[in-house]
Amino acid sequence: MSSAKKSYQRVTTHSLIQMKKDGEKIAMLTSYDFTFAGLVDGAGVDVILVGDSASNVIAGHETTLPITLDQMIYHASSVVRAAKRALVVVDLPFGAYQADSREALKSAIRIMKESGAHAVKLEGGIQVKPSIERILQAGIPVMGHLGLTPQSIYKFGTYTVRAKQEAEAAQLLADTKMLEELGCFGIVLEKIPANLAKQATQSVKIPIIGIGAGSQVDGQVLVLHDMLGMNKEFSPRFLRRYADLDKVIHNAVEQYTKDVKSRDFPNEKEQY
Repeated sequence: MSSAKKSYQRVTTHSLIQMKKDGEKIAMLTSYDFTFAGLVDGAGVDVILVGDSASNVIAGHETTLPITLDQMIYHASSVVRAAKRALVVVDLPFGAYQADSREALKSAIRIMKESGAHAVKLEGGIQVKPSIERILQAGIPVMGHLGLTPQSIYKFGTYTVRAKQEAEAAQLLADTKMLEELGCFGIVLEKIPANLAKQATQSVKIPIIGIGAGSQVDGQVLVLHDMLGMNKEFSPRFLRRYADLDKVIHNAVEQYTKDVKSRDFPNEKEQY
């Protein structure tokens, strides 16, 4: 496979499939607001995921379950206004697609119409097949999500590595093929053994994006706040911190507070 990097003025679902074909790795990060999305987009990330992880990192909930469809549309709208190059994918939140396929389509249509996003992502395999089929039939691009599916955390009871047992691994591989056959343009594989992720990646022509799924996938995704070091309480093995913004922000705010209280800020040059 070639490692040549093609320049894309606007990344599309077709671009991602071409990247896999060309052997170019795909970089994906979450964003939830205009400012961070602009920074991420300007730095060359291929895909921005407006993740339901906003429930955790923005709203402070313990799980992703509480975030609503309206809240996801709000975050997605902010991100879309900033993204000039990256493909913007939005998570369908818990409760927006599990009940029946008609509800799933209504939710997906709302996201696409009201936010201007480019695609939706939903968790699950065979159990959500009708919802995926109906959304795809409406012409809305869908990204799948297998392995650890955080919306099912109360079913699993733990955030441990998934698909370590033979039966679950076989089902994951079957679901991967099924999602491709249905017409999904890509799949996120979360927290599964690296060898299994490699098998899944080699079994399909659509890109596989990993998070805690090893290096033999087509791309990687991380939560922005985690990789920037803004969340020190979350330290899984797969996370690499590229900055220590927790310390930077703390020191900046601390210094600002001292300057205000000491009457150092504002000085004569900082007033009209």
